[in-house]
Amino acid sequence: MSERRVVITGMGTLNPSGNSVDEYWDSLYAGKSNIKIIEAFDVSDYTTKFAGLVENYNFEDILDKKECRRLSKFILYGYAATVEAIKQAGLSIEEFAEDIGVEIGSGIGGIDVLEKMTIALHERGPSKVSPFTVPMMIIDMISGFISIKTGAKGPNASSVSACASGCHAMGNAYQLIKSGKAKAMITGGSESAISPIGLASFCAAKSLSQDNENFKTASKPFDLNRTGFVMGEGAGILIFEDLEFALKRGATILAEVVGFGSSGDAYHITAPAPQGEGGARAMKLALEDANLKPENIDYINAHGTSTRMNDKNETDAIKSIFKDYAYDVAISSTKSITGHLLGAAAAIEVIASIMMMKKNTVIPTINYTEADPECDLNYTPNKPISKKINHIMSNSFGFGGHNAVIIIKNHS
Repeated sequence: MSERRVVITGMGTLNPSGNSVDEYWDSLYAGKSNIKIIEAFDVSDYTTKFAGLVENYNFEDILDKKECRRLSKFILYGYAATVEAIKQAGLSIEEFAEDIGVEIGSGIGGIDVLEKMTIALHERGPSKVSPFTVPMMIIDMISGFISIKTGAKGPNASSVSACASGCHAMGNAYQLIKSGKAKAMITGGSESAISPIGLASFCAAKSLSQDNENFKTASKPFDLNRTGFVMGEGAGILIFEDLEFALKRGATILAEVVGFGSSGDAYHITAPAPQGEGGARAMKLALEDANLKPENIDYINAHGTSTRMNDKNETDAIKSIFKDYAYDVAISSTKSITGHLLGAAAAIEVIASIMMMKKNTVIPTINYTEADPECDLNYTPNKPISKKINHIMSNSFGFGGHNAVIIIKNHS
């Protein structure tokens, strides 16, 4: 069977910068951050007291009260984004149910449910632990729940690779369609780890910025004064389709997926490999899969977390693959605006990338005030720029040495 071409026909998101794709784009273009002090629980003893939060979405508009009460937030976020993506794609799932699958990634899953039930166990005993605990906390339930709700009966799984989870999910969806094993896939990532134990764990790992006085500008990828990442939450969902299938049903094509690469560092549980060697291999593999040269890439959506090691190593990785062109290609990190959505980051960043392609605009890395001599590329500081964009590379790297890179192109 010949390889199929894979296109994107729908997008949906719920994240700190907006409760729809349009709201998200408006915030990105304005450089408007929704990083806030956390009020859902007492953060007075935490070294980091702020995060990028999802707000003002009524889940009872799409689900009944009982489901809203039982479900982990990461499933709620993912389903809300799915509803928007399917609507934009105009996809009739019932008609093609067995050919449409679901693959959604999450790095942490239902930690909110596990935390709540652990408290119930210790305070009120084992009889007070909900029978829904396991189904609602396991990561694969997001794909299962969305399959149940939409009727999609094709390939169904979830990807777990920390902050690369969403990219691996999209890569797997792309490969399933490319090989003819599915006609369409609901794919992306979702995360809701901003809970007492989630925040405490990242604080203990010293991964987060502790700039509580200047929290609005604490996410500053590639800046000399960066001090750690800012947690975010939310979901990004995309509809991937076989090109022929999409054209036959008259779908509007937003972009084409042309390459994917993944690799492992085999180095450390949290630190990236020196000089970004693993990330560089994933970039190289994605370029080979897309049959592109580095100079064909017009924009790189960097993983750009605002940590000391990631940003330097990603810069080194880009230089090792792009050589002299590394200094010319436009790069930015939208995490400077949204915070880091962990397993959902890749999906909302591909959505941002598609919008940049459509609008001929590169969204900047905001909060960039002082250049780091070790991070000396063009990170599009502080203001959007106009640019014709045909090919975009989006990088995602995760704890455990997981690296994933996806390349999309302007289908038109």
